[in-house]
Amino acid sequence: MSPGDYFPTIEDELIDWRHRLHRHPELAYQEHWTANFIAEQLIRFGYAPHRGLGGTGVVASIARGEGPSIGLRADMDGLPVTEQTGLPYASLNAGSMHACGHDGHIVMLLAAARWFAAHGEFAGTINFIFQPAEEGEAGAAAMMRDGLFEAFPMREVYGLHNWPGLPEGQFAGRPGAQMAAFDTFEINLSGRGAHAAMPHMGQDVLLAASHIQSQLQSIVARAVDPLQTAVVSVTQIHGGDSWNVLPAQAVLRGCTRHLDTGLQSIIQERMRAIVAGVADSFGISVELHYQPRYPATINSVREIGIAMAAATDIVTSESVIELPFPSMASEDFAFMLQARPGAYLWLGAGSTDGGRVLHSSRFDFNDRILTIGARWWVALALRALSTDRD
Repeated sequence: MSPGDYFPTIEDELIDWRHRLHRHPELAYQEHWTANFIAEQLIRFGYAPHRGLGGTGVVASIARGEGPSIGLRADMDGLPVTEQTGLPYASLNAGSMHACGHDGHIVMLLAAARWFAAHGEFAGTINFIFQPAEEGEAGAAAMMRDGLFEAFPMREVYGLHNWPGLPEGQFAGRPGAQMAAFDTFEINLSGRGAHAAMPHMGQDVLLAASHIQSQLQSIVARAVDPLQTAVVSVTQIHGGDSWNVLPAQAVLRGCTRHLDTGLQSIIQERMRAIVAGVADSFGISVELHYQPRYPATINSVREIGIAMAAATDIVTSESVIELPFPSMASEDFAFMLQARPGAYLWLGAGSTDGGRVLHSSRFDFNDRILTIGARWWVALALRALSTDRD
């Protein structure tokens, strides 16, 4: 049975899986219920899943005949968000929510694994990778450190993410950078506290923090080539707990985004200079902790061509678009793309009305794209296995 005929017959079951997963979101490296659910389904399809890479990762393989080996990856963690959808299948885990659609990603890849177990005719090996801790905790890198590519050798690797705001069922990608690198920073300020009525007796770390925040914006405005792209965002400022006391400590936290390591160096250098300058002018102590987190998500030319061609196998060519520029959001699939050629596509989830915005407390995955995503995984794997590497 063809994927186009098969997946509509199990759509209700796929939706049920997705809703069950949505009720049980788990944070990074805590995805035990989720991993058990995935493993149980894979065993039911006839696979022998491997557990434990990256802590809670699950990998299953199917091989038929001589041919290349490829990897298909889905992320599986939730976010530390309190759900406000009011749905009958809303999260049962307080303070945790599938607010990015990883529940749907799991189901689409599971559905493809099910089809290949029963119907697939191909020559080669398909590795189905269910990865923990995508949301800021680098689960892809953790699986690799635990030997993912040694235990499951593969020529190339692919990923897919739902994307609200793109028309429902539309695919989008681009060669080169699809998403930005992601770093975090923390700036700790220490001075001398004082009575708020006598500020001259102390060193105002909150005023210093505000100077640092405003000056950090000069990095992108004046230190980065206008034809390049970068973002510096302060997302937290903490200090003080009284109406009439100037605190002795304050902290700023935030993140940066960029598309190449040259920009990363510029951002770090300018940030250190700004922090040191403000510290000197206020006579306070300041410590900057800058942590590189995720590299940019870089699609290789051959593999993004395969991924886009697979999309045209199941939707019209008008529904497969090449993005004109990258997103400044980030994705830890980038680590896998540093180690192997591959590609990462977006699948349109439709309108953002009603809160369908990634990481929103009102987000809910669009169940109508489950079968589209499953069909794409099948078309992709068949194309990748039958396409020679030059």
